[in-house]
Amino acid sequence: MSVLQSVLREVRALWGGGRGTSLVVIAGGWGTLLGARMIYPVLLPYLRDAFDISLTVAGLLVTVLWLGSAVGQLPGGLLADRYSERSVMSVGTVVVAAALVLVAVAPTAFVLFAATALVGLGQSLYPIARITMLSEIYPDRIGSALGVTMATGDLGQTVLPPVAGVLAAAIAWQAGLLFVVPLLLVAGLVVRVTLPAGADDDAASADPLPTESLRDVLAELRDSNLGFVSFILFLYILIWQSFTGLYPTYLVEQKGLSSAAAGTLFSAFFAFGVVVKPVAGAAYDRIGMRKTLVAVLVGPVAGLALLPVVEGFWPLAALTAVVSTMLGSGAVTQSFLSDAFSEEVRGTGLGVVRTTVATLGAAGPVLFGGLADRGYFDEGYVLLAAVLAVVVLLTLRLPKSPSASPSG
Repeated sequence: MSVLQSVLREVRALWGGGRGTSLVVIAGGWGTLLGARMIYPVLLPYLRDAFDISLTVAGLLVTVLWLGSAVGQLPGGLLADRYSERSVMSVGTVVVAAALVLVAVAPTAFVLFAATALVGLGQSLYPIARITMLSEIYPDRIGSALGVTMATGDLGQTVLPPVAGVLAAAIAWQAGLLFVVPLLLVAGLVVRVTLPAGADDDAASADPLPTESLRDVLAELRDSNLGFVSFILFLYILIWQSFTGLYPTYLVEQKGLSSAAAGTLFSAFFAFGVVVKPVAGAAYDRIGMRKTLVAVLVGPVAGLALLPVVEGFWPLAALTAVVSTMLGSGAVTQSFLSDAFSEEVRGTGLGVVRTTVATLGAAGPVLFGGLADRGYFDEGYVLLAAVLAVVVLLTLRLPKSPSASPSG
């Protein structure tokens, strides 16, 4: 079977049975949310000037954003298990829209940080509900469905940040935020009126109480390889958040690129993910986690290590493309986790894991900003390469299926 035939077969399977509309709506909302969140790194130089903050404080601002995106995922998972996923997702988009308005009118750095935390909290309500609904719609193709959804997230991160950069340069940095607010409100409305209701919107379902669900989740984490996979996911998130949080600033301040050129390369990083994530998700469904993860992570080790010595727009563009293959990791690890948890506690389990690893990983940008402030911007990327090399080594011990042992 040719590659084209294989792709067409996958598309037909995802679209068939009336499921395609739900996939498009879920993916569209996710793309809008992630695109809005990734406007921050592009606007960071403007925010530094407007609020007179250092690289360390700028890194802390990104950390607050990631932290907000992390801590709400456990409540989001609990709500997804007990209430309608569509309600959880639509509320999340509206909260982000309102928070971005607060960021745009923030009179002080304190208000800026508080509103940024609210942006993250709103965004954190969406991802677990998205995964649990996709698991119900595509029980046999969660890797492919999640890969497509995550690729749409990268499409949003490719399109919206450069638009924000252009508006910030031409008008004001506030315009680079406010243009996305109507898009978020429309996305929330479409999610609400289009997706199936799921559980009763007005009352808790017959699911166990949160404390019982948490006990079940902890038991599954102890009795399987989920803890090992979660540690791998933590290291990856630490690297990804550190890299993306300050990459445009690095390109401007260390490589001498203009803000527009840096924004273009930053968008290109996510543009490659539009291709990488569906391929990685489909590969997970076909050949398993271990081989797929090694394939997407080996190149970025070399790319991150070479970044300090490469100069010029086009060489940096090529290196950005190499590093971007690591974006396929999320489609693989999160599909594995979704498969591994039992259906009864899937939302809660994913919430526990994602909240824990993303909260710990949120320390990356502020630590990376601290290194940059002390003159070790280049060395920071070499350190990220070393950590990613550890991830690759650990990946070799990963199981081929949720029931296998870590070394099997």
